[in-house]
Amino acid sequence: MLIGKAVRKERIFNRNTDRTIIVPMDHGVTVGPIDGLLDMREAINNVAEGGANAVLMHKGLVRCSHRGRGRDVGLIIHLSASTTLSPFPNAKILVGSVEDALKLGADAISLHVNLGDDTERHMLEDFGRITSKATEWGMPVLAMMYARGPKIENEYDVEVVKHCARVGEEIGADVVKVNYTGDMDSFSKVVEACCIPVVIAGGPKANNARDIIQMAHDSVMAGGAGLSIGRNIFQYKQPARIVQALHGVVHLNWEVDQAMELLQD
Repeated sequence: MLIGKAVRKERIFNRNTDRTIIVPMDHGVTVGPIDGLLDMREAINNVAEGGANAVLMHKGLVRCSHRGRGRDVGLIIHLSASTTLSPFPNAKILVGSVEDALKLGADAISLHVNLGDDTERHMLEDFGRITSKATEWGMPVLAMMYARGPKIENEYDVEVVKHCARVGEEIGADVVKVNYTGDMDSFSKVVEACCIPVVIAGGPKANNARDIIQMAHDSVMAGGAGLSIGRNIFQYKQPARIVQALHGVVHLNWEVDQAMELLQD
């Protein structure tokens, strides 16, 4: 690994645990300005103070998000976009470049690929081109890999998730983000089949915090490298507190009950 890439990766991963807590905040492009992301500086302060390793956003939000104070946190610039207003919401298109991210001081970039979509070939072409350019610059790449299309019966099926992770690995990602398969045994098979760090997505807004804590605990016990969770963090009633609880699970190997004690009023 180039030294520049190694340095940048250590800004988004805990160098002692080789795990990470990433908080995506790119939802505004997809669904609009939702609760939890109206005041971006406050949102980032909350998760940074809780112990998040990195936040993820589109390039235009950086000017609304730079704090100049408080605890530091890694920055990942997201290069893919689509909206729920489109008749083709799963068709992601590039809206930024590696050079854009470098100019903004980013520590990594991310892309979103929906395997199985009618436009899969275009997303994979973009993915390959971006990973080649990122290698030239020593920029780490996080690939958000999902299976969404007419042939996909269950996007959480272990064989489907394994395929998603493997595509991300083979086309040049440094970290891959996939759905959690629901239990430790099946998720361990995803991790075993991939030689790069695997982090889990948070999915829809959860009914309770214990579900998120349990999923985080089980994923890292299965060999996962951490979390990339958005609304289940920034829309929680106390975002900093739930990040602290997740930090305990991901980086300190806490049990679920120990983490839940932090969330008791």
